[in-house]
Amino acid sequence: MDVTIVAVSKQRTSEEIAEAFRAGQRDFGESYAQEAVRKIDALRDLDVTWHFIGALQANKTRLVAEKFQWVHTVDRDKIAARLNEQRPHFAPPLDVLIQVNQAREAQKRGAAVEDVPALARAILALPRLRLRGLMTIPPADSDPEPWFRALAALQARLRGEGLALDTLSMGMSADFEKAIAAGSNCVRIGTAIFGSRA
Repeated sequence: MDVTIVAVSKQRTSEEIAEAFRAGQRDFGESYAQEAVRKIDALRDLDVTWHFIGALQANKTRLVAEKFQWVHTVDRDKIAARLNEQRPHFAPPLDVLIQVNQAREAQKRGAAVEDVPALARAILALPRLRLRGLMTIPPADSDPEPWFRALAALQARLRGEGLALDTLSMGMSADFEKAIAAGSNCVRIGTAIFGSRA
């Protein structure tokens, strides 16, 4: 199984991203739209794939729809519809993942598990989006492995219902090995690539 490593480059400089690119890294994840756009514009000559991995507010969807290739954090119909409307028609469809809030944590965004099938079908009806799969961030104080396995099972069930989903975005620097063992094929790595922030 091929695993995509998304280098989490929020609060990193354009120079740091360019250095990682020269070392062979091609996928970068950003959490803040306005910060990201400055870097995307500065590095436009590099063949980078940009992933939006932060909480997506409705007033920031245009920047994300115009500048990114992937969004990992679609969690409701309104956000999906705005991304679809604002995706430029000259660009390929925007690859999107549904963020799932498995533990119903109040401080986290994400669709409830039981709402995922309906949201998935709503996204499939939007021509400027391409639903690729699911994303989760397990509760910080628990073993992530059961959460990863549950998300993989949910994706398998949706695939069994005919949804062509090929991406599970699970795992970060501290737990990516468990995520990959559970079926993740997209991990979001910051510290292990760039080191600790000053």
